[in-house]
Amino acid sequence: MKRCLLKASLFVLVMAGLVLPDNAIAESKSKMHIKFSTWHPPVSREVKTVWIPMLEKLKEESHGRITYTLYAGGALGKGPEHYDIAAKGLSDMGYFTATWTPGRFPLSDVLSLAAAVDGKDVGVDIGNAMYKRILKREFPGVEMIELNGCISAYLWTRKPVKSLEDCKGLRIRSPGGHQTNYIKAIGAEPVFMPLGDVYLALETGTIDGLVTCPPLVLAFKLYEVAKYGALCTFGCVTEGVIMNEKSWKKTPDDLKPIIKKVCSNPFRTTGGLNRNVYKVMMKEIEGRGVNLYTLPDQEANRWYAGFQAETKKWVKGLEAKGLPAKKTVIMYNEECEKRGVKCVAFPPEWKK
Repeated sequence: MKRCLLKASLFVLVMAGLVLPDNAIAESKSKMHIKFSTWHPPVSREVKTVWIPMLEKLKEESHGRITYTLYAGGALGKGPEHYDIAAKGLSDMGYFTATWTPGRFPLSDVLSLAAAVDGKDVGVDIGNAMYKRILKREFPGVEMIELNGCISAYLWTRKPVKSLEDCKGLRIRSPGGHQTNYIKAIGAEPVFMPLGDVYLALETGTIDGLVTCPPLVLAFKLYEVAKYGALCTFGCVTEGVIMNEKSWKKTPDDLKPIIKKVCSNPFRTTGGLNRNVYKVMMKEIEGRGVNLYTLPDQEANRWYAGFQAETKKWVKGLEAKGLPAKKTVIMYNEECEKRGVKCVAFPPEWKK
């Protein structure tokens, strides 16, 4: 009789939420280990100021229940492989660059249109909004943690570039995507090569310059061989953090909100590569002896007219395949404007 009364009392307490059932107690004490992958070099600003602090924050917020191993650089594979590294379970969570797999995420290339994004925290705000509005369809079978465009990429060269005429015939390393067409639009020749090979190629004159963002100029010490920067935004690439679907499903339910809270905008969580850091990086590059040149508005608009023409070509090509590209570009421009970001590749006549 006493045993029955005890069970009945425990049942009442469980239903009232005052006592956890055995399975909930087990879950509340369960731990998880995250294997996190990124192509960023181990000594890069991204790893030091974003990924390690983010992973440490997960450990802190979970009171030690989330632990991690970081695989940086080429530890698990080359840059273009990093989406599949996480998606297929070689790592549990990872940072990938969608632009490096042409045609695989066609609409998501909208995040790499030329836009004056000066902080990756802002890029994530725009990317996450676009994911919810329309881009979700391109990432089945994974848990999207965050999606972003990158900080503005600029043109870094061995010799000064101040006009379209100066660009004619230059061999410029491209990160892929829209930037390849932008390089063609300014009269230069795009060249494809791993970022790790760019230093030697610049040093030997195999290429004349490259399009990339400030953090990578610093990470790969390109300021030593590219002494001139033309500050005309080329946009950058589409990137993000995904979690392997099986790993996400195995994550204890009470840890999932912690992962989302910490990682849904890792740049804001850590303060790494945000708008304030962007200013510091530009000063650091200049302090390394790079001559920075801001194109006058009239000259910049000549470049941007070419970028806008490329947007129209890109949209036409995707819409011929039945994809709502123009609608996606208009959405992207709306999300940029909400955050004070100018998308210079947006054809002004498309504005509602």
